[in-house]
Amino acid sequence: MERPFRYEDIPADAKALERDCDLSFYRASGPGGQHRNKTETAVRVTHRPTGVVAAAAEERSQSRNREVAFERLREKLVRRYKPRKARKATRIPARAKTARIEEKVRRGETKRLRKVDTES
Repeated sequence: MERPFRYEDIPADAKALERDCDLSFYRASGPGGQHRNKTETAVRVTHRPTGVVAAAAEERSQSRNREVAFERLREKLVRRYKPRKARKATRIPARAKTARIEEKVRRGETKRLRKVDTES
């Protein structure tokens, strides 16, 4: 069984990250004229171990779009797999506890008054 992907597994250099990815190129839409409409400048990068996908189609240059796509992929991987800081448990102040109970009592009273008396 393969172990799960972790934050430490994100490659530090671009070449190592590129080895773990599939690249696909396609025609980008939008302004740019004949150059953009006839060449496949848009880049889609798929990270094989995780399935995370990043794409770039802003530039007219395929190489620049490739760089941008890899930057986005790295950001997505870091955002997804970076460990979260442990939450410190804090004590609820006594005033907050009493305020919560008072609100529950008021809310219960409002609901009790809303009921239709069926006994009479």
